[in-house]
Amino acid sequence: MFHSPSSFWRKPVFALSLLALLAGACSKGSDPVVPPTPPTPPTPPAPTLPSQVAVWITNTDRSALFFRQRLNLRFADNTNADPTIVVDTTQTFQTMEGFGYTLTGGSAQVMSRMSAPARAGLIKELFATDSTSLGVSYLRVSIGASDLNDQVYTYDESPTPDPTLANFSLKPDEAYFIPVLKEILAVNPAIKIMGSPWTAPLWMKTNGNSVGGSLKPEYYPAYAQYFVKYIKGMAAAGITIDAVTLQNEPLYGGNNPSMLMQADEQATFIKNHVGPAFQAAGIKTKIICYDHNADKPEYPLAVLGDPAAYPFVEGSAFHLYGGDIDALTRVHNAYPNKGVYFTEQWTQAPGNLAGDLPYHVKNLEIGAPRNWSRNVLEWNLANDASYGPHTPGGCTECLGAVTIAGNQVTRNPAYYSVAHSSKFVRPGSVRVATNEPAGLSNVAYKTPGGKRVLVVLNTTSALKNFNIQYRSKVVSVALSGGSVATYIW
Repeated sequence: MFHSPSSFWRKPVFALSLLALLAGACSKGSDPVVPPTPPTPPTPPAPTLPSQVAVWITNTDRSALFFRQRLNLRFADNTNADPTIVVDTTQTFQTMEGFGYTLTGGSAQVMSRMSAPARAGLIKELFATDSTSLGVSYLRVSIGASDLNDQVYTYDESPTPDPTLANFSLKPDEAYFIPVLKEILAVNPAIKIMGSPWTAPLWMKTNGNSVGGSLKPEYYPAYAQYFVKYIKGMAAAGITIDAVTLQNEPLYGGNNPSMLMQADEQATFIKNHVGPAFQAAGIKTKIICYDHNADKPEYPLAVLGDPAAYPFVEGSAFHLYGGDIDALTRVHNAYPNKGVYFTEQWTQAPGNLAGDLPYHVKNLEIGAPRNWSRNVLEWNLANDASYGPHTPGGCTECLGAVTIAGNQVTRNPAYYSVAHSSKFVRPGSVRVATNEPAGLSNVAYKTPGGKRVLVVLNTTSALKNFNIQYRSKVVSVALSGGSVATYIW
């Protein structure tokens, strides 16, 4: 019969103990038998201290999608040969205003079709600032229709010239856009909103058409008042417009809607009309120039170089369909007291996380702040499954951060690229200095709450081991090829 190890060895131990007692009883003298001293139990290990560093990761193979890793990471005196990202909070740069998307009319329309509970759940997921949400903190909206509305409209659809704006009305936005935006503000009242027009009312334009054309000089005063009425009308609806650009993509007249506005025209419009109109009306909304690609930094430089326009302009806005992101630094260096903003970049449908995520994180979420941008906004928030709504001639392949089909929500690449910053880099966070070892694109911040946030992209195709150094202490981590991680401590 088989015995377990414990029962097998128990009998010999008992026999040996009995022999020892008998031997003691027969020995010379009467010394008592002293039992052996029991062994000292091992000292239990000290309890493991909680992790000093939280890690959220997205892998392009979808094995982790904005997932919090359960790792125990602590700063120590470790030394190794791996590359090291040094976070230096004593060197500070710009203050961040937020991360987010454009809430197009089409975005609001597809959200309005959801059931009230489903829409409320999505809004909370995107905009709330609790531990379960993305904390999106900045939105861009269109002044009138963008090409991602189901139809073209402005706020003065008069068939004849209306220089007094007697027919001005925000009614086209009242069906679903303003209600959805107010639901967002109920969840996050501090969210910043930037307004951008795609076209002026058609009676103000040289071609009388929603596509292309320019603003007639005789309507500069009326168009300045159009902005005043828009800002005041939105305020009356409970919506604060923090900033406006004066024309989306002013050098491209092929979209529907669109309008051309050259740099000298914009400088004239600002210095002689919009700036004084805002001043007279007591409007504090920021005026931001340009709002187009990084390949033409000479445009914002010309507007800012106009000494009469300069005092009215808060800064310059950029897209990245042309040029390099470091053009933002060129403009910042020329006018360091003016802000730089990144306001639009699309994801082409149907989307490809393996390509889209690294590109957007490297150039937008990391590249734009490293080149002085105070915000990062992606195009756009939501579409339906057919990449609509859009105007006739509008974008047919623009993929939203989320796709909405009924109450079903699909999260797309821009959802994840923005999330890695928006959740942790709260408004008021300040960018701090880091080096960039080969293959490890990164940007770091210190937050108003006293946290440090580091966003890292492994730009190679292979796993990289590296260190994060802060105040001479080091923590060692690893990141798969193409993956992005946010480290918070």
